[in-house]
Amino acid sequence: MNVAIIGAGFIAAKMARTVAALDETQSYAIASRSLDKARAFADKFGVQKAYGSYEELLADDAVDLVYVALPHSHHHEWTIKALQAGKYVLCEKPLAVNAAQAQEMISLAEAKNLLLAEAMWTRYLPSAKIISDIISSGEIGEPLTVSANVGDCNFMNDRLTNPKLAGGCLLDLTVYALNFAAMVFGTDVKRIAASMIPTDTGVDGQNNVMLEYAGGKMSSIFATIFTVTDRSGFVYGREGFVQAHDVFNPEKITVCGVNGYKHFVKREIAVPAQITGFEYEVLACLRAIESGRTECPEMPHGESLAIMRQADEIRRQFGIVYPFER
Repeated sequence: MNVAIIGAGFIAAKMARTVAALDETQSYAIASRSLDKARAFADKFGVQKAYGSYEELLADDAVDLVYVALPHSHHHEWTIKALQAGKYVLCEKPLAVNAAQAQEMISLAEAKNLLLAEAMWTRYLPSAKIISDIISSGEIGEPLTVSANVGDCNFMNDRLTNPKLAGGCLLDLTVYALNFAAMVFGTDVKRIAASMIPTDTGVDGQNNVMLEYAGGKMSSIFATIFTVTDRSGFVYGREGFVQAHDVFNPEKITVCGVNGYKHFVKREIAVPAQITGFEYEVLACLRAIESGRTECPEMPHGESLAIMRQADEIRRQFGIVYPFER
């Protein structure tokens, strides 16, 4: 399958390395607003064609799957245009900047019978199933609490601090923790309480989010672009807990038991070797396309939309409205 990438930044480079290493995909095209940048990208990563505009890439009939690797503020526009051009789309996370945009994108994909997948790579990784299987086995008992922290020090990165690009911690980092919690408790949230510390530009620089579910279950999330954290994710049950060492892409998974008020390590689970970790979302897209699906079961549309609604409510509590939403 011919894969084309819109946007030639850091995340696009990671996807290009992934696509080039897979037997099932061809690194067919790259588009940037700068033709020179696109050509340099193509030369570096062995991409067949370079385009100096996104429109030219979408007009190429040989393009099968488009990976949208643009700032958050541009996901909606270029996913819509790619779908209108008859392309399958893998859109970098978050799918959109708000639920209204996400719904429009999903509705169009379903109307045109085209795949639209959110590239929330953690949902596709083997570690997601490993953790799910541990919980389902009953080994840690009934899960009652999830905690997760995501910290990556990118304070000087304009993409993360510019309100015009939908910058801030929430859509770039907090969504990872929201997805980690959703993989355990689902998305039927009773209540959300959120607070944040702003950057000089007014977007959230770090935040705390509490989500309450039925049955007395709760998630506690912390994210920041001011500091680096260990990015651990925990699922606590009545009889033990599971630790994911890095909720982005777990390096290993630790299963602990409890003895009174103390815990002990029962075992550590290594995760499979990988190219970059992005290969799992690409292969999931290929499987979905071959099956005639418009969504990937690993990250279905309903989940993407529910997480966007959570982000909308969190941002409402923050009092943040992006300039293009006014």
